[in-house]
Amino acid sequence: MAQLLSEAEIEEQAKQIEGWTVEGKQLQSTRKFKDFLEAIAFVNKIVEPAETAGHHPDLKISYNKVTIALTTHDAGGLTSKDFELAKILSQIS
Repeated sequence: MAQLLSEAEIEEQAKQIEGWTVEGKQLQSTRKFKDFLEAIAFVNKIVEPAETAGHHPDLKISYNKVTIALTTHDAGGLTSKDFELAKILSQIS
């Protein structure tokens, strides 16, 4: 199981990724698209990297917005796995 990060480690890691915020025990990012179809197309693009990482985000889709929430459920909070996947997902448009 992945080790939980300390508050200091979380702060340091969060500085390294733009567009993400720490919300409690989650790392979150909301993306806005032209319309619903573009939002769904984006969700489809993040399936493969999530599967490859063996780490699956919680997703909320609201018309043209997609909110991605990352947390390591079995560890009970944020681990390096969350920040690694956030960096990968940040590169997808």
